Amino acid sequence: MALYKSKKDPEVYYYFNKNNEKLWMFRHKYHDSLGKRKEKKKSGFKTEKAALRALLEVKTATLNGQSKQMENDQLTVAKWLDIWFETYNNSWEVTSRLQRKNAIKYQMKPLLGQYKLKDLDKTTYVRVYINELLKKYKPNTVTLFHRLFKIAINAAVEDEIIPRNRFNKITIDQDEELKNFLTPEELNVFLNAAKQYDNITNYTFVLILAYTGLRKGEALGLKWENIDLNEKTVTVDCTRDRYGDRNPKTKNSYRTIPIDDILVDQLKVYQKWCVETKFSYGMKLNKKKDYVLISHQGGSPIGSTTAHYLFERLYTQMKKHEIEIKRITPHGLRHTHATMLINAGVPPKTIAERLGNTVEMIYNVYSHSFKELEDKAVDAFRESLLGGAKSGAN
Repeated sequence: MALYKSKKDPEVYYYFNKNNEKLWMFRHKYHDSLGKRKEKKKSGFKTEKAALRALLEVKTATLNGQSKQMENDQLTVAKWLDIWFETYNNSWEVTSRLQRKNAIKYQMKPLLGQYKLKDLDKTTYVRVYINELLKKYKPNTVTLFHRLFKIAINAAVEDEIIPRNRFNKITIDQDEELKNFLTPEELNVFLNAAKQYDNITNYTFVLILAYTGLRKGEALGLKWENIDLNEKTVTVDCTRDRYGDRNPKTKNSYRTIPIDDILVDQLKVYQKWCVETKFSYGMKLNKKKDYVLISHQGGSPIGSTTAHYLFERLYTQMKKHEIEIKRITPHGLRHTHATMLINAGVPPKTIAERLGNTVEMIYNVYSHSFKELEDKAVDAFRESLLGGAKSGAN
């Protein structure tokens, strides 16, 4: 293909395609960040002006030290996700690795994979990713997929492949209030049912979740050395699931929290039961290294599926005895704990520290509770003002 130089810039050329149509291109030579000589070229421009404009953008990127962005301007979202996963997955926790792998395979690539990473704009992202996901999943699940994609894009920014993350300020409306929690009255009914209809381990498990707000895995990972019955504290430094033990996901998850006398008294009773149960199976309870929650069948640590089947049994028993309360998941006890603290006026920072979260996450997840609290504050102010006005009138 014959090339003819432009009179306006020596790196711009015109040529004729097979249909004898006049088109424009540029070829720009530069040195990358390692000093290696490279060439960037692009063809197919309809006008000389368009080719000059594109060349100027490339020259500007080179002068600004953004050669890496320029070299990856054809990189697709799918290809970047592959690079990101292959590069960093070994440093992720097992559950995070599986979660990200599935999100890439089933959500990110099918909906966004064909787009060039540098060209994916906010409007397109919302239209083809967020809106499509909302047709199939609940808003909180879509929020998770959105957060995972932002993590991948942040990695591309840190790697200087794109200049910024366009999607950080996108929020997803939680059009339905958080329903996975119990009222204080319902919680009492639930705890009484657990005590009456299930074994001591499962009741203690439920009580720990309800009275501490711990995640299920954090409760399963508790050892007796994590519980100080004299100081009345619980320390979280481990999480356990079907993949085994590992460190908590974030630094905020490491925490020591106070517990009240109801839980302390139950743990004292339960520890005595553990000693007797272990002894009956020819074992001795190690009051430091043994897991707190053990099975009454063999004295071994309970499994990660225990909570699911426990809740199924409890709701079956309650239905059998005509006890009707809202159905929640084990994680719902964490939401219950948080919601009750919010309604009691506990500062968000204190709640975040207790739950092992950030203050921002507390506001995001429990926004409906804070809205209710704000409404109560407005009503209280109005009533106080009206009361003052009546007093003044007298």
